[in-house]
Amino acid sequence: MKAKIYISYKEGILDPQGKTISHALDTIGIKKINSVRMGKYIEMEFKGISKDKASEITDESCRKLLANPNTETYSFEIVEE
Repeated sequence: MKAKIYISYKEGILDPQGKTISHALDTIGIKKINSVRMGKYIEMEFKGISKDKASEITDESCRKLLANPNTETYSFEIVEE
């Protein structure tokens, strides 16, 4: 079982990496992109626990360490492989 975690800046929070990427794409001729937002992707693997427990552990990890609640939001999905 695996958790796929997506973390991104909240709306209204300055995203300097996204701004830099957007500018670089424009510079190399890739036009018509309104904005780019940069985020983080994290995977956690679990073995021998239920999907509910994996979800609980993932949510707690995001709340306590992986995402900054002041500037970031997170979402995740638990997939069985």
